[in-house]
Amino acid sequence: MQGIELRIKGKVQGVGFRPFVWLLANQYGLRGDVNNDGQGVLIRLLEPTAQQLQQFLHDLQTQLPPLALITDIQQQEKQWENPPHFEDFEIRESENNAMDTQIVPDAATCPACLKDLFDPTNRRYHYSFTNCTHCGPRFTIIKAIPYDRKNTSMADFPFCPDCAEEYKNPADRRFHAQPNACAVCGPHVWLSDQKGELIDEKTPIKTTALFLQQGKIVAVKGIGGFHLACDATQAHVVQLLRDRKRRPSKPLAVMVPDVSFLKELTKTEIRLLTSTAAPIVLLAKHKVPSLAEQIAPQLNEIGVMLPSNPLQHLLLREVNRPLVMTSANPSGQPPVLDNTSAVECLSDLADYFLCHNRDILQRADDSLVRLAFDGVETLRRARGYVPDETLLDQHSPSNVLALGSDLKNTFCLLRQNKAIVSQHIGDTSNEKVRSQLEANITLFCQIYQFKPELIAIDSHAGYFTHEVGKRLAAQHQIPYVEVLHHHAHIVSVMAEHHCHEQVIGLALDGIGMGENGQLWGGECLLVDEKHCHYLGGLPAVALPGGDLAAKQPWRNWLAHLHQFVPNWQEISAQTCADYDWPLLAKAIDRNLNSPTISSAGRLFDAVAFGLGITPPQLSWEGEAACQLEVLASQSALASLPLDKIELPTLMPLNAENKLDLAHFWQAWITPDSSNADKAFIFHYALAEGFAHLARQQAQRHQCKTIVLSGGVWHNQLLRRLIKEHLAEFKILSAHQFPMGDGGLSLGQAVIAAQLSGFRPMAE
Repeated sequence: MQGIELRIKGKVQGVGFRPFVWLLANQYGLRGDVNNDGQGVLIRLLEPTAQQLQQFLHDLQTQLPPLALITDIQQQEKQWENPPHFEDFEIRESENNAMDTQIVPDAATCPACLKDLFDPTNRRYHYSFTNCTHCGPRFTIIKAIPYDRKNTSMADFPFCPDCAEEYKNPADRRFHAQPNACAVCGPHVWLSDQKGELIDEKTPIKTTALFLQQGKIVAVKGIGGFHLACDATQAHVVQLLRDRKRRPSKPLAVMVPDVSFLKELTKTEIRLLTSTAAPIVLLAKHKVPSLAEQIAPQLNEIGVMLPSNPLQHLLLREVNRPLVMTSANPSGQPPVLDNTSAVECLSDLADYFLCHNRDILQRADDSLVRLAFDGVETLRRARGYVPDETLLDQHSPSNVLALGSDLKNTFCLLRQNKAIVSQHIGDTSNEKVRSQLEANITLFCQIYQFKPELIAIDSHAGYFTHEVGKRLAAQHQIPYVEVLHHHAHIVSVMAEHHCHEQVIGLALDGIGMGENGQLWGGECLLVDEKHCHYLGGLPAVALPGGDLAAKQPWRNWLAHLHQFVPNWQEISAQTCADYDWPLLAKAIDRNLNSPTISSAGRLFDAVAFGLGITPPQLSWEGEAACQLEVLASQSALASLPLDKIELPTLMPLNAENKLDLAHFWQAWITPDSSNADKAFIFHYALAEGFAHLARQQAQRHQCKTIVLSGGVWHNQLLRRLIKEHLAEFKILSAHQFPMGDGGLSLGQAVIAAQLSGFRPMAE
């Protein structure tokens, strides 16, 4: 008998795709079946007419369920000598074979489930784990493929008859919704105290809301980890949370019950907040009224999110005010995932614990995005976006595992033309984070049935990820490739934009290993996907005390004065009187623990300290730079168009194509301008200097595209100024991935694949 087989690839498992196919097939009177397997979804149609097939294929691609995405449809004719017995159209059981389908990210509660949640006549009224095929946990509860209940943390919750009926009914939106449950058969919530003793199991959310209104701090278990919650409108409570968490100034994220608590939102901001990813969105402070100043002190933006799961919806509806929702972790530790660890590790931070008994198998921090002047910008990519695939327009001949960097770590699996970048893992200087990284690599390889054939690592031999990569390469008996940090930064942006030409790359960040063992952080580079050549940039300056200089900005101020300002001792005596600057100056002179580095990040620290706006000890990465950008935005110069700004060139290029910081410092220190103007002048000078260098080198090497990458480019003012200065060029910056180290692994993977022989898709 004649038939058609359709192989569907993409996000087609766990999203209601099979019942969607079933409904379509029945609509057009088709006979056959559909099933999940490791390749995606297989549809078999018995003797369809040409018109039936045409209509079916059209609707298949244009009427997809909300979370589904088709990346490929392969169609072939079949002849069955022993044809399947197709009386109508049916859904077959899942099969497991070679993995080539996408795992779906966790998705925020859909409108239909939200309606169920607050409908007193619905059997899921106020049930904290309401979900369907259009929403709910996916990635965070999975432990194996195919995505079936037995392979998730819901395996411990057998269906009650009602849920089983929904699960088996293709016409129900909960058909094969693996986390499907109700109050009869599913997980439940309870409230306990600091000793883990039960306080309330009947009305835990109502009691939690009361405690929050009274100024208590509560650890709340979510989908990808615990949050610490408190009333965001009570200044003393927010300060208490800061004191307990030893987080003096790093901004705190806020959750509001709904968008009515915000004002003057753009359509894009509303779209981001209400998307299925439900990320934290950075909003201008005036858009988030009535919050305590301690939420984001000395900054212009506040990170805001909406409830993304039923428990949060119930809690926020009950408390009816904005809540701080920050990751629940002791200082320097990764967020906790299980109930026992929460009570053990967070009893000094939280007064109460709102827990549940659905296990979190994969950690997923809240994603962080911003609507910038040049589009949506991703600062942290995790819950809601991971593990979405990135489709490249070239094929890799090898399965590449890229290990990323030691800070803001992510790793990447690259197979054929699909790159899967992990969720934000964090700072691998912490032992628990290192364990999470290694466990996640193992898990991703298991889930995706991925066997690495080539490992890509950062060229910095001191990095933990460098060490892990070499160890894995030896374990699998496969080669590894060392990739320059800033080469990977630039190529990650090129990969996102499908750019394959030779470009000028401006890589600005805190630190990364460059050529010949030189530490970089402010470079102009000639880059393609295989090669990276140094063209110029910031001069190398001492980093006195090594890593300490990233936390104590006065050290960078002293190093710059020492190198570039003739009367540096006089200025140091005035500005560094609280520190033992003469001793540090001797260390610089003798090159004791003072490696040289061309770091834009440390230059920002030095300027911020020179303006007196930084604390003696920075408590979070980028603190000085963020405060400097805020101060610069307060200058009247910041509101002027570029052609109306009349400033002398403060960072000309010297004979070595390096920005002349001696000229800058000597001109910048003396003028009697306001701090805001001096902060803006620094941004302008840095943008102008790099623009001049980039233009010169682009013309020399006949490049039409300039690529920005590295964490410093998350500075919107600097990015706007450079883009305005270089308006005649095509300027690329990252949107889907962070420009900081969170996007690095994608660039590493692409470079490694190129070196092993990437081939164009057409072949």
